[in-house]
Amino acid sequence: MATVTDEQMRAMLPKAKAYTIVILRPGPNHYVDGVDAIIWEHGRRNFELRDAGVLAVVCPVQDGSDVCGIGVFNLDPEHTHKVMAGDPGVSAGVFVYEVHPCRGFPGDALPG
Repeated sequence: MATVTDEQMRAMLPKAKAYTIVILRPGPNHYVDGVDAIIWEHGRRNFELRDAGVLAVVCPVQDGSDVCGIGVFNLDPEHTHKVMAGDPGVSAGVFVYEVHPCRGFPGDALPG
């Protein structure tokens, strides 16, 4: 692991950009019959949002906790709420979500 100097940190910090994190949790209809088709369409929409550059990172969580997924949106919180309101899983009560403003560094990526 490389050592990062104070000067390197000072140079990087102004480059941080605003993003929005969404934490997806089970909604009241998460465990009803027929939910798999709704979750499938939710996933399709995530791929479309990724393709459009709106959803920078999508991470389904499958550890049995009360978190279903985490997404990093390339939008402000207000616009992220609007996008999430149109999500098929949210509309059907399969998911509920939290929105949190955050900052990150452009160019960060998940390893391939």
